[in-house]
Amino acid sequence: MMRARQNSAGDEYAVNGNNGYGGGPSTGGNRSSEDVGEIHFSMKYDFQQNTFVVRVIEAKRLPAIGHWISDSTNQLFFGAQEAEQEMIRSPRARSEPSPRPMMRARQNSAGDEYAVNGNNGYGGGPSTGGNRSSEDVGEIHFSMKYDFQQNTFVVRVIEAKRLPAKDFSGFSDPYCVVSLLPKDKYKLQTKIKKRTLNPRWNESFLFEDFPIEKLKTRTLHLHVFDYDRFSRDDPIGELFIPLQDLDFSQNYDVWKPLLPPKSETKNKYGEILLSLKYHVTASQLTVNIIKCKDLRIQDIATHSSDPYVKIWLMISGKKVEKKKTKIYMRDLNPTFNEAFTFSVSVDQIRETSLLITVMDYDKIGRNDLIGRIILSSRSDPAAVAHWNAMLQYPKEAVSQWHTLKDD
Repeated sequence: MMRARQNSAGDEYAVNGNNGYGGGPSTGGNRSSEDVGEIHFSMKYDFQQNTFVVRVIEAKRLPAIGHWISDSTNQLFFGAQEAEQEMIRSPRARSEPSPRPMMRARQNSAGDEYAVNGNNGYGGGPSTGGNRSSEDVGEIHFSMKYDFQQNTFVVRVIEAKRLPAKDFSGFSDPYCVVSLLPKDKYKLQTKIKKRTLNPRWNESFLFEDFPIEKLKTRTLHLHVFDYDRFSRDDPIGELFIPLQDLDFSQNYDVWKPLLPPKSETKNKYGEILLSLKYHVTASQLTVNIIKCKDLRIQDIATHSSDPYVKIWLMISGKKVEKKKTKIYMRDLNPTFNEAFTFSVSVDQIRETSLLITVMDYDKIGRNDLIGRIILSSRSDPAAVAHWNAMLQYPKEAVSQWHTLKDD
């Protein structure tokens, strides 16, 4: 706990062996525990723009707190994030992530000021001198064309700009889902762009064997999300383009404003929270079924369900081993906290998948399906992200919410 350091000019900095305080030229005496340094800042108010500006300039003579942090902004912020992630990853944790603050500000390395809207927390660029409307969720740049020879509809998602910040860092991790409504089985997705409010994807999506007559009955839906590793992804904005009136003898390359996402109704099948952990040395894959919420009602008489979770270990598409939880009677929000371990070698892990099925127990007749998910390196984006996080953090339980599906 005792250390000394020296600046380039050779001035020595003192360390007090009793309380660890230091941070300034030695004055030849013990430093009071009440003296924790000074901070230099400025404040101003712009009456025209209704904007309060605080500039944090510097601090001096700060106390040592047991370790020296060379870059306090990045290190401390990273540490704060890690503390929250540890809480969510732990299979024993019962508390939910703390809500994101409604107000945030950030500053780039050049010192440009970034705006904070006290109502909705939107930011993302140098202050333009006015509050951003909650209806303004950015713009998206895309192109469309139809190949009549190949009967192929081509959508190119190019970029977006001025997206709202969804993360505590003042950024978002955006990706775009492309689908043709009303049947959203034609659904594709861009890559996730980390820590940006102006993502550039430049990715093309081909809807093949799609006759023009059929295409004109569809609506192109572009839906931008913020990826969140430890909870449900946040919708950022969306765009609907009816295709019936478009002239596909020409190509389209356009910017369009995104619409604010509609208030989401509860998923009709429910959600499941579980953690994954892969121990490479022991060749063990552990699944902890933590809890479910808002499960679909299966029993009309009781207006409830009797859920349990069934887990199939699959290797190369073949079912290998099955495990299941206890049954919880008349509970649409059951808490299981049951862990199951499977033996999976390193050579097999890339071909491994987990079929997680939530079932409704029935004393008479067959048990009913409530919803299911498949976790693997080739599943839907949320499942793939969870699977990759498990491989990235070996020996550590990584938790994530998943939306149940019926297929």
